[in-house]
Amino acid sequence: MGGFFGTIAKEKCINDLYYGTDYNSHMGTKRGGMATYSPESGFKRSIHNLESDYFRSKFEDDLDKFTGTSGIGVISDTDPQPIVINSHLGKFAIVTVARIANMDELEKELIDKNMHFAELSSGKTNQTELIALLIIQGKTFRDGIENVFSKIKGSCSMLILTEDGIIAARDRLGRTPIVIGRKEGAYAATSESCSFPNLDYEIDRYVGPGEILKLHADHVEQIKAPEKEMQICSFLWVYYGFPTSSYEGRNVEQVRFCSGCKMGSQDTSEADFVCGIPDSGVGQGLGYAEGKGIPYHRAITKYTPTWPRSFTPSNQERRALVAKMKLIPNRAMLEGRKIIFCDDSIVRGTQLKDNVKVLFDYGAREVHMRIGCPPLVYGCPFIGFSASKTDMELITRRIIKELEGDENRNLEKYSDPSTPEYRKMVDKIAARFGLTSLKFNTLENLVEAIGLSKSRICTHCFDGSSKF
Repeated sequence: MGGFFGTIAKEKCINDLYYGTDYNSHMGTKRGGMATYSPESGFKRSIHNLESDYFRSKFEDDLDKFTGTSGIGVISDTDPQPIVINSHLGKFAIVTVARIANMDELEKELIDKNMHFAELSSGKTNQTELIALLIIQGKTFRDGIENVFSKIKGSCSMLILTEDGIIAARDRLGRTPIVIGRKEGAYAATSESCSFPNLDYEIDRYVGPGEILKLHADHVEQIKAPEKEMQICSFLWVYYGFPTSSYEGRNVEQVRFCSGCKMGSQDTSEADFVCGIPDSGVGQGLGYAEGKGIPYHRAITKYTPTWPRSFTPSNQERRALVAKMKLIPNRAMLEGRKIIFCDDSIVRGTQLKDNVKVLFDYGAREVHMRIGCPPLVYGCPFIGFSASKTDMELITRRIIKELEGDENRNLEKYSDPSTPEYRKMVDKIAARFGLTSLKFNTLENLVEAIGLSKSRICTHCFDGSSKF
């Protein structure tokens, strides 16, 4: 997916920029980049590959070259960023969190207008450069950003570092968040509000869908008011978000806890204790244990020093290896026990394929799996959901194809927990992984836990309800 951080201050900004960007590292693992501006030395930029190392270690040696009181940084799961542009709007650097479904169409349109692309990424057009070229077609930054919103299919939120401030523009439907922080002598904008506490920022506001703001060291200027319609991604609370982050005033850990508590209170299965699969299953597991009224124990632990998220590698064999290697079961806690394991989601089933067998091998009597969201039946066309290239990478679609002979048949029935098709799909997934039982959370429980109206949340991956 990706996340960004930008700050403008009365004093040198590099320390806040460095650590603030690093606090978005859970959002991506491919590229990291930073750019700063000072009147004396202009724009300074650095980009590093993060696939073999972490953001902090890659950028530590670069810090002394960054000068100035304003800067932007990004953790990207797509292209190298930031891009630096010199145009009729002036010089600027830009970072994006975006997914553009109609890249080929827009690329051809721009080339037909005699524009060119210089920042190729793996031989393909860099989507952040494409967004920058759409922006400079406008007479002003507002015009250009609105041109982006009107042209792209998918989503795009961005930070633009100019010579006189930082522009923060949230996706037209607010599918991805931007949060503004404030402290004495500085403002910041970020995808993840967990960037703020240790840098002494307080949340100032949540940028609205389609809203455009300009940050200065001592005030925030509104360039464009927010739209009324919003479709923020519900999966932010389920999986992507760091526990201490909040979107639209709804804290990630609190949503997971409340969602798990509701699900636990409705579960009649017998078990000795609950365990959450680290990391994003822990909040749900703690809530589940409270709702069900049984203990929470750590029967499986993540080896945190080195292992990244399992869906990140593009190679399926490597994803499966990471899924197995990063989680270490505890035989002493498992032996002879009936256990409920809580996890955030099942995408491909990579996490479950090997781990369930290990749990039984380590002496578990029963392994019940409880998932914090409904089954993922629809691929996401709106944000960088995962490394999936096709809906057939979803375990649900593979099961539907086995049952129907066509992975696209009766999807609305397989999304509805009241139907026999849904129950057959869930039972088949449980049998495939050797689970004693498997239950998914309901969409109603998830929406209630998030606390926003269903009309303001994108739940497309569960029910196929959203359109471009």
